[in-house]
Amino acid sequence: MIRWRWIALCALLPAGGCAHTMYDPAHASPAYPQELHRSTSVDIQVFREGPELEIVNSTATTYRDVAIWINQRFMRRLETLPAGATVRVSLWDFWDVRGDRLAAGGFWRVQEPTPVRLVELQVGEDEPLIGLVTIYVR
Repeated sequence: MIRWRWIALCALLPAGGCAHTMYDPAHASPAYPQELHRSTSVDIQVFREGPELEIVNSTATTYRDVAIWINQRFMRRLETLPAGATVRVSLWDFWDVRGDRLAAGGFWRVQEPTPVRLVELQVGEDEPLIGLVTIYVR
């Protein structure tokens, strides 16, 4: 009898012990500006490396105080993206309009990582979005 209780307890622990929410309304981002979406892109490459994005700005333009949008849903602000530089950002810092966090992945992940398919820069409130070249790496 005691052995069955022990087995039942061990079966239930992982289900509740590792569960956590990826929702925080305090981190909610603005809504995606669909009316500013464009189908063109610039020569800035984005590589996903685990729970991070590597952004390679191979243009002669420095972008300041921009919003980075992923998959037309998740957003985070970036102070500067210098011309000719490579910047790394954590995918854990991207949130959507409801306060849901992007599933970044990594060793301790509890759900499948969100694929990064579309990455755009927003340089101004009324400026068209700038598409980046997203290199899908699994």
